[in-house]
Amino acid sequence: MTLPEPRYLAQFHPKQVPHFFTDVLVIGAGLAGLRAALAVDPRLSVLVVTKSTIDQSNSAHAQGGIAVAWDPSDRFESHVADTLEAGGPLCDRAVVEHVIGEAPRRIRELIEWGTRFDRIGDALALSREGGHSHDRIAHALGDATGKEVMRAVIARVQAAENIAVWEETFTIDLLTYEGACRGALVWNRQHGKTLIWAKQTVLATGGAGQLYRETTNPEVATADGMAMAYRAGAELRDMEFMQFHPTVLYIAGSSRHLITEAIRGEGAYLVDRFGHRFMPDYDPRAELAPRDVVSWAIVSQMEKTRHPNVYLTLAHLDAERVRARFPGIAQLCAKFDLDITRDRIPVRPGAHYMMGGVVVDLRGRTTVPGLWAAGEVTSTGLHGANRLASNSLLEALVYGAHAGEGASQAALAMNDSFRAPPLANPPAEPDRRMLDLADIRNSLKSLMWRSMGVRRDAEGLREGSQSVEHWCRYVLGRQFSRPAGWELQNMLTVARLMLRAASERTESRGCHVRTDFPHRDDERWLRHLTFRRDEAAG
Repeated sequence: MTLPEPRYLAQFHPKQVPHFFTDVLVIGAGLAGLRAALAVDPRLSVLVVTKSTIDQSNSAHAQGGIAVAWDPSDRFESHVADTLEAGGPLCDRAVVEHVIGEAPRRIRELIEWGTRFDRIGDALALSREGGHSHDRIAHALGDATGKEVMRAVIARVQAAENIAVWEETFTIDLLTYEGACRGALVWNRQHGKTLIWAKQTVLATGGAGQLYRETTNPEVATADGMAMAYRAGAELRDMEFMQFHPTVLYIAGSSRHLITEAIRGEGAYLVDRFGHRFMPDYDPRAELAPRDVVSWAIVSQMEKTRHPNVYLTLAHLDAERVRARFPGIAQLCAKFDLDITRDRIPVRPGAHYMMGGVVVDLRGRTTVPGLWAAGEVTSTGLHGANRLASNSLLEALVYGAHAGEGASQAALAMNDSFRAPPLANPPAEPDRRMLDLADIRNSLKSLMWRSMGVRRDAEGLREGSQSVEHWCRYVLGRQFSRPAGWELQNMLTVARLMLRAASERTESRGCHVRTDFPHRDDERWLRHLTFRRDEAAG
């Protein structure tokens, strides 16, 4: 049976919807999106659209920092080797070298723009995180790097006369005509729908963590960009590779807060309910093993001890240094009567970062002409099957800059045109059955955690796929009028691709762990799984 897979989620007609024209449209206001906007030639108009406020993104929540071979004792080749070791042979070496080679330049750029990185004297304070062989993590405000980086970048965007920002504006779909992206259909509470026509469009909508019950991601990370790019005909790949951060604060009644990797880099231990330090039992690198290894070890230890979490302990470290290095985490834990210098911190893994997404080349071009992409929404080849800690903000900076530059050059070569293509999407047959969208969303999040979590098997993936396909049958064909419905449709679209990819890849690789296929199989699976929408299905 062919499931409903509409090209556009909402009804629109050019005679009934207001129009807005811009040279470059940027969808998403995280670090990748804003860096792209800043790369556009100031002679061109730029419109940044974000579904929340400009200060709400995964980028702003980043704690650890930005990886860079900065210290004279560190080497570019070492950072490359660590990235390839973590991500495995699905990493694209050319991409890895491209991104890591630009890291010092991008850090200097942020400093010039007013970012205040932590320092020891006149030198950058550099820390170490899991998977890194050197101290190379540049950080700010102790454990709130994203907040400080975004403060400086947002200030620069707000000072740019050619950049406008529409906040609280939801992007429903990308508009395509004659095989190229021409802009987007957006909605906000004040004006309803608007057709935005752009010479070039940059997609930077972030990740998909909200597909999971346990996640470090903010509420905005609902896979919108991946879903709308898929509907527009873009190629997606590596959708089975969702990275789980090993240490998410696990306290009843609390939202799930990330406990940065840097805390283990500074010497924290992972212990089980009995106080046993278990990581050396699983990997010689102990707490500094890559994230996929640590997450798998934690889940295994939770099962062995029949306990819902494990614990981080810093009691053996200097209390004054711990409080100075991790002021944000100390403040957070204090709200739950935990002193991080003395008490054990309950943690367990949570969905953190999507390695898969929209396929782009070295410049950020997607497979759809006129559409560029940067940040977590993409699959660049940098991360392979498992992202190395603190490479994500770096990727956002590098690909944001290149996507913005590429979109700018393409837009400069195009003449102004203020005519709208004859695009329309007719109303669907109304379905008057009531749907509890929140219930379906919560059910999906729980299902993905069970079926598509840290460890998977054929039975769980089959159960997950059957449930998602069933929900898709009566959700995807509807035309909703508010973001809650559109977000659910996007989440279901991407969940279906993730489950399909995980079912097809009958091996274990990086953060994709199949208990029924526990070994890596390079002979059969040293390749990417790609997806494109079937035009006949919608």
